[in-house]
Amino acid sequence: MADERKSKGLRKLVDVMTTRNTKLIGRLLGDQGYRHWKGYAFALVMGSVTAWTTGLSAWIMKDAMNRVFVGKELAAVWLIGGAIAAIYSVKGFSSYGQNAALARIANSIVADIQTRIYDKMLNLSVGYYSVRHSTEFLARQAFISQSASSALGLLVNAARDSLTVIALIYTMIRMDYVMALLALVIAPLSIFGMRKLGGRVKKVMLTEFAGFATILESLQETVQGIRAVKSYALEPQMRAHQLGAIESYRVAANKVATIGARSAPLAETLGGLTMAAVVIYGGLRVIQSGQEPGGFFAFIAALLFVYEPAKRLMRLPIDLTQTMFGVELLYDFLDVPAEDCDHGDEPPLHVERGEIEFKDVRFQYRASEPVLNGLSFVAEAGKTTALVARSGGGKTTAMALILRFYTFNSGEILIDGQSIAEVSRATLRRQIAYVSQETFLFKGSISQNIALGRPNVTREEIIEAAKAAHAHDFIMSFDRGYDSPCGEHGMQLSGGQRQRIAIARAIIKDAPIILLDEATSALDTESERAVQEALQRLCAGRTTLVIAHRLSTIVNSDKICVLDAGRLVESGTHEELMAREDGAYRRLQSIYAQEDLGFEAAAAQ
Repeated sequence: MADERKSKGLRKLVDVMTTRNTKLIGRLLGDQGYRHWKGYAFALVMGSVTAWTTGLSAWIMKDAMNRVFVGKELAAVWLIGGAIAAIYSVKGFSSYGQNAALARIANSIVADIQTRIYDKMLNLSVGYYSVRHSTEFLARQAFISQSASSALGLLVNAARDSLTVIALIYTMIRMDYVMALLALVIAPLSIFGMRKLGGRVKKVMLTEFAGFATILESLQETVQGIRAVKSYALEPQMRAHQLGAIESYRVAANKVATIGARSAPLAETLGGLTMAAVVIYGGLRVIQSGQEPGGFFAFIAALLFVYEPAKRLMRLPIDLTQTMFGVELLYDFLDVPAEDCDHGDEPPLHVERGEIEFKDVRFQYRASEPVLNGLSFVAEAGKTTALVARSGGGKTTAMALILRFYTFNSGEILIDGQSIAEVSRATLRRQIAYVSQETFLFKGSISQNIALGRPNVTREEIIEAAKAAHAHDFIMSFDRGYDSPCGEHGMQLSGGQRQRIAIARAIIKDAPIILLDEATSALDTESERAVQEALQRLCAGRTTLVIAHRLSTIVNSDKICVLDAGRLVESGTHEELMAREDGAYRRLQSIYAQEDLGFEAAAAQ
């Protein structure tokens, strides 16, 4: 009973996978096959020429044996020799034409898929990335970018092999239909065996892909967190984690290889049985019945020629399952809803004054865990508004919603009376300069990272922005100055230096709305004072929203909004809020005083 249930379960799995693969193949043909149909048509024509020349090369063995080796016809030597040379020349050129066409198409498909994957990544929301490790995307690019072209190439080659097998079977039937039937009786056994092997591949490949992704994840975290690894002496743990991932990948890869290799003994054994049966039957016919040996040797030649294409066709379920696994991953990713892209019909955002208004905004990252719970406030145009709250109070989330990194559940966010949910994301973000507490620098030079705010900026403007951000002096202390590399994630620079580069980037963008999320958190007191002057020039006449724990950054704000449990509890200037003895703002004094000079001391600066 257990074996029967296992057999039924396996058949069900194979049927499901076969149905899934059939749908994926149909989609792939409609997607990439249609785009390259001319190339594939040419490859199929070349493949058919290869198939029929292979059949001719077997067919001509009959005359070669009977007329040359038995009949000893001198003229036939030259005639048949020339024909064989011509047949194989045509076969060689047709094989070249097919392989070259398929290679060019494959390169085009890989480039297209890599582009589509990257475009999809750009159109996914920040929330999608927040719950995934970055190596998942690296593994996807490395693992599946070749899958679509490989799958279509397999289908084209399968068509060529099918035509070759048909041509050779026709030759065998014409030579001796009894021997042909004898050979064909054994073939279905190997096809059935290959189908069962193909049903086991997908599950193992899931493990293989997961192991590959884990290896990349461990490598990346080691490189990016090398200071933590060294300082906490984590080498043994990191090594054990990596070795575990490598071992998991090795075991899964071995299983895939083993399943694939099982096709060899099956094919070789059945092929040997077929050849033995044909040789015994054909030999007896020649010896006992006196038939010409030419037909027998032509049949043997056709049988030998048919072996390789037939073996590839029998392996097709395994090879196709391997490639379709990657295709399935590809389309599963491409089918993820693109939540962070414009559809093209959204109106642009027009900023004249720059007033920002939150109207009863509610948002939660996870169900039943609200972050903003009916937040309402106004950041007046051309003025600085500070957001103050305990950690987790929703300050950074509010800024993220202005940039539309996430979609709020209800309420409205307006800029100059325009709902940001209805305007183009691109025009919205072009109107905002954002400096976050997590400064990210791209690979490249310091000047290139500053110029990200405005790509067509001049060198002089870059230098002026760096001076305004008090970054010029430390930049010029480097050997290559503004052309100095930042290193991965800006690791060549200190935290304070990275933050001043980010401020210079915001200065050069010259946007009407400024968002500063802990923009001076990585600066020492002396550097902060210098940067505060730069920020004052940056924010002058612009709508500015500030988040900071250092009170020296917020005490001079035109308005301070105090948040608690995701809603506004009080607002006013520093002096007004400090005058409220039981106010929430004053209760934060003891917390902030530990990180800064205290409310009163900061106000006196």
